Amino acid sequence: MAQAGKGRLNYRCPMCFMRDLDIDMFYDKDKDEYYCIRCQYVGNEEDVLKRNEVIRMKYGAMMRRYKMEDF
Repeated sequence: MAQAGKGRLNYRCPMCFMRDLDIDMFYDKDKDEYYCIRCQYVGNEEDVLKRNEVIRMKYGAMMRRYKMEDF
């Protein structure tokens, strides 16, 4: 993940990531939550990690090479 000094560790926005957009979230220290300036998603660290893990399932076979014999 990219780290551009916006606060703590930067995470991808799960809503934008579902649409194949790689948008970093910003961290609000006062509210202890992450937010996206593109889609207005707001969530705490646990919620962001949980949603990103679900989305990563679609890339599970990304590094596997398929052959015609596999089908």
